[in-house]
Amino acid sequence: MESLISVEHLKKYFATQKAVDDISFKIYKGSIFGMLGPNGAGKTTLLRMITGIFYPDSGEILFNGKKFNPSNDAAYIGYMPEERGLYKRMKIGEQAIYLARLKGLSRADAVQKIRYWFEKLEMQSWWNKKVEDLSKGMSQKLQFVTTVLHEPQLIILDEPFSGLDPVNANLIKDEIYRLSQKGSTIVFSTHRMEQVEEICDHIVLINKGTKILDGTVRQVKQDFKENLFQIGFENHPHSLPPNQIFEVAGTTDHSLVVKIKDGYKPHDVLQYLLSQQHEIVLFHEILPSLNDIFIRLVEGTPLSRQFQPVVA
Repeated sequence: MESLISVEHLKKYFATQKAVDDISFKIYKGSIFGMLGPNGAGKTTLLRMITGIFYPDSGEILFNGKKFNPSNDAAYIGYMPEERGLYKRMKIGEQAIYLARLKGLSRADAVQKIRYWFEKLEMQSWWNKKVEDLSKGMSQKLQFVTTVLHEPQLIILDEPFSGLDPVNANLIKDEIYRLSQKGSTIVFSTHRMEQVEEICDHIVLINKGTKILDGTVRQVKQDFKENLFQIGFENHPHSLPPNQIFEVAGTTDHSLVVKIKDGYKPHDVLQYLLSQQHEIVLFHEILPSLNDIFIRLVEGTPLSRQFQPVVA
């Protein structure tokens, strides 16, 4: 895969605080990339360096294989910050036009694209309202529109679902998928790890200014799995006798959670249970969530204590 952004040994300090400490990763073209970490991890500082708002103290950012030049490359980026960046007393329609013109669109093109997006996100009646009259969720939708309407190569969304109700969150989520399918590269930054787990295909996990891990969501979860499986039975036995293949790690009202011992595979478990005349209605591998993995890496908590089996 070809990278759109390559971050190489980036560092940024504020007084004695290491906001970003020697971080490297790649963002691939057409991907939905998740930047994960708790509040204060350094995510926003990283985004501001990628957009040219901050300059790194050391390290390098490559954009399309060349050294990032904010003067030229910023035009290909749409950045939606977590903080509201809107003029409160300006009418919404005119504000959207003004921001689109700053990105190089003519007034006619800006009006056409804004009306298209307002219709898609059910904002048609907002044109003459002022930002100060909007709710937090409505302001968030407006910021999303002004971020994407010039069709940037790179779309950066910092906590994009903040203030949105579930209906509007799903509306924005659908548009994120659609923009990705059309070829945009999307960076999604949040401390809500379950959101990124659902949306993103690649991630970087950051804590206290340092990179903990990066890779595809699928590979990261595979790397940290612990051979735990949930098994549902027609007649739930509640317990099983000790055996050399697996051990029972937990139980629910309808199923058991087992941990397969080294040297054995899932089909060995199935063969054993069938040989014992058990009727199996569910056989499900339990993979760690990104939140589970983060807790393990940061706090040293065993993953198996964090897993929650599905309801059979």
